[in-house]
Amino acid sequence: MQKAVLVIGGGVAGIQASLDLANRGFKVHLVERNPSIGGRMAQLDKTFPTMDCSMCILAPKMIECSHHPNVQLLSYSEIREVKGSVGNFRVKVFKKPRYVDERKCTGCGICSENCPTEAPNEFDEDIGARKAIYLPFPQAVPRVAVIDKENCVECGLCEKVCPAGAVNREQQPEVVELDVGAIVVATGFDMFDPSAIPQYGYGRFKNVISAMELERLLCASGPTGGHLIRPAEGKRPRHIAFIQCVGSRDRREGIGHPYCSSICCKYAVKDAVLIKEHAPNSLVSIFYIDLRAFGRGFQEFVNRAKSEFGIEFIRSNPGEISEDSKTNDLLVSSENPITRTVQNTRFDLVILCPALIPSKGMPELAKTLGIELDNYGFVKPVDSVRKPLDTTVQGIFCCGYCLGPKTGDIPDSITQGSATAARVAEVLTSKEAS
Repeated sequence: MQKAVLVIGGGVAGIQASLDLANRGFKVHLVERNPSIGGRMAQLDKTFPTMDCSMCILAPKMIECSHHPNVQLLSYSEIREVKGSVGNFRVKVFKKPRYVDERKCTGCGICSENCPTEAPNEFDEDIGARKAIYLPFPQAVPRVAVIDKENCVECGLCEKVCPAGAVNREQQPEVVELDVGAIVVATGFDMFDPSAIPQYGYGRFKNVISAMELERLLCASGPTGGHLIRPAEGKRPRHIAFIQCVGSRDRREGIGHPYCSSICCKYAVKDAVLIKEHAPNSLVSIFYIDLRAFGRGFQEFVNRAKSEFGIEFIRSNPGEISEDSKTNDLLVSSENPITRTVQNTRFDLVILCPALIPSKGMPELAKTLGIELDNYGFVKPVDSVRKPLDTTVQGIFCCGYCLGPKTGDIPDSITQGSATAARVAEVLTSKEAS
């Protein structure tokens, strides 16, 4: 029996599970497909309902994880093959080339400063730009640059200016083989693409943006330095609307998802409060179907948003958004549920709150692991009551949003990460693994 664990996914749930297992004496191999751990939480400005700095909570965990003697961090890597059974899994991990030596790079950023090529910044939801050699974000762990070969012009300037001699454009991919006793899946979620609902104009109207794009605009480390602007012309918006359930609670086949994503109401209120803090004179409206602010302190947070910040809550599901071609203003068409009349309201900026969906590549990963997914593509537990963290394969467990919307927020994900670590320890130290 191997006293080692593979954790797939470096978001807050995977990080917490890794730390708890490492502190219990297990060797942990944390695999993350992106160049840095941190997951979606790293993109957020503040957390609800306390409005604490997201990175202030996350960064210490990221650093502790990277420096823990029992944790091996395999970033920019993906799972390719899994064989064996509980207590003795054989795993092949494909490690993509960074074209930068992780042992030499100090993260000084000189290479990025001198790089002549720019590309859309994925971390900023493609709003801002980054260089062809870049750090994913300022607090990235590991703090090692990566070269985007698709946009690199092979000028060799980064190699010339690097004081550590870390740039290696001839670096090749490698396969790492691991022996582990258990596997934890913590792959998180992706955002539904609102352009699949054409009547909202996402992708056609520049002043219609997603909630995650708003997060990056509000964040001080984002592309605008924390200044909220209208993307069309760079002006400050005054009248702003949030539209809930974009792709959630939508039974149209091939378009929406019938489930509630569980956190959209809460983060919309949080972002509305942030907007009012940035611009107290702004007018903020939230269109919603049902307000589902469950959890400790969340309803009180909603009440405070109404009474203290004057945020308007409109119970209506807008049918269409049109654009005034002269001003780039947006006209939101919605039905008043009381008078049963259609009204058109003019807004400067509209934020869509899209459904949260299983992370990209989840079907392939499930096939590799041999685990089952539910009807929506989330990981299916073997028993949602007695063993809610066990997958349908013995020795493979899961935590975080990959289990579906029942994991409602960051505290839930952290708690579930710790619970999964305890469950793994229970299995690997009992006769169940023999």
